[in-house]
Amino acid sequence: MTTSGIALLGALLGLMLGIGLALVAGRLPWLRSRDLGARIDPYLRRSRSASLFSAPASTSRTRLVAENLFGPIAHRGLGLLERLTGGADQLERRLRLAGKRSSVDSFRVEQVVFAVLGLLLGLVVALLAISSRGASPVLGLCIVALGTLLGVLLRDYLLGREITRRAARMAREFPTVADLLALAVAAGESPIAAMERVAHTSTGALPEEFAATVADIRSGTSVAQALASLGTRTPLASLGRFGEGVSVAIERGTPLADVLRAQAQDAREASKRDLMEIAGRREIYMLMPVVFFVMPLVVVFAIFPGIAVLEIAL
Repeated sequence: MTTSGIALLGALLGLMLGIGLALVAGRLPWLRSRDLGARIDPYLRRSRSASLFSAPASTSRTRLVAENLFGPIAHRGLGLLERLTGGADQLERRLRLAGKRSSVDSFRVEQVVFAVLGLLLGLVVALLAISSRGASPVLGLCIVALGTLLGVLLRDYLLGREITRRAARMAREFPTVADLLALAVAAGESPIAAMERVAHTSTGALPEEFAATVADIRSGTSVAQALASLGTRTPLASLGRFGEGVSVAIERGTPLADVLRAQAQDAREASKRDLMEIAGRREIYMLMPVVFFVMPLVVVFAIFPGIAVLEIAL
């Protein structure tokens, strides 16, 4: 084993020793905080049907040791993930905005998997840097920690991209879906039946949300609450205004077909404004090939004949 490999191994062993001493010191009775819940937990009944005199369920020694060893580490790791990517409520809302039906714990598991992959990639890069470039072991540890952190943040970034793509897809679908709702309502159907028809005859992210809204109404939720929840679980702001407009029209008896047509027209105008903004931003990118590729060729073709004439004259 080379000197750099021995130094890296010593640094890893020292890091593990430091983490172990910190965990042991954090679990000492006179250093940890006094938790009232932990003190009264052994005297509480787990369920109302259980007897106070019943013997507690036996727990194996292996499971008890594993919980005592890895419980604080998992708890602090989850706390660090929540500080980096937001709390459980905020994460659950982002998952619903992305159209995912998975739980917060499943997403945390995915973050841990990405963190492990980042750690492995950082470890490979650190070993290559130490063996080939002669970098210090401290730099290698920093690379490993950076790879782990980037793995966690990469999963959060991918979730944000999914929310953005879903919002763009809904924005493209919204004018057409609003027109279909207006046609169905104008033909004599009720708003709930119109949403159910659109959900069954159309495909996409927006018809799926309409199907969920109809399911909420069928289960007993009021129309106003179901339409309000439609706006909160979708990343499209105009869809929230659509739900409020439809709810107000139903309550006040306003002709719903006119409201839906107006909503569709507003959505088309908003999409036109978005296209104009995107075109304005893309105009700058379109100038890059002109400046860096076309203009130099024009200059070369303009100057080269003069240079050739001067060489012939000389």
